[in-house]
Amino acid sequence: MGRTLENKQQIVEELKGLLGEAEMALVLDYKGLTIKEMTDLRIRLQAANGVCKVTKNTLMRRAIDGDSTWSELESLLTGTNAFILVKGDVGGAVKAVQSFQKDAKKSEMKGGLFEGKLLSQDDIKAIGDLPSKEVLMAQIAGAINAVATQLAVGINEVPSGLARALKQHAESGEG
Repeated sequence: MGRTLENKQQIVEELKGLLGEAEMALVLDYKGLTIKEMTDLRIRLQAANGVCKVTKNTLMRRAIDGDSTWSELESLLTGTNAFILVKGDVGGAVKAVQSFQKDAKKSEMKGGLFEGKLLSQDDIKAIGDLPSKEVLMAQIAGAINAVATQLAVGINEVPSGLARALKQHAESGEG
């Protein structure tokens, strides 16, 4: 049984809402995936604020129609697609999809869109290779801590160096 017009309009509105919040969209060919595998993908994506939606390309076209942010997605709307919409941890979501693909060995990434730029499979792989937000923050904190330590040692060295110079001067004057 086909969907009613009202039902299709609800789906389009839901997609528009998800796209309005999303920072990145990935298009995955889900042909051959079981319901269990799709559920596994959705669970993996939840941790990275990602949502996986399977819908007809025509409904996605209606959702992106007139939205310049997502218009480039049009070129990827062929075949059987699952749309992964990510808000927040873009790298974590890409890693989750890559991990799923490695385990399932069935799905293929068609491409994606991030900040209005069409992403190739290589671009998506590069995003997945980036360290996580937590790792980056730890690296930045470590770098800031190292600078603060060096600064403290340097500041502490000024009076010590002055004291040594005065002591040397005093000792040389006595001799």
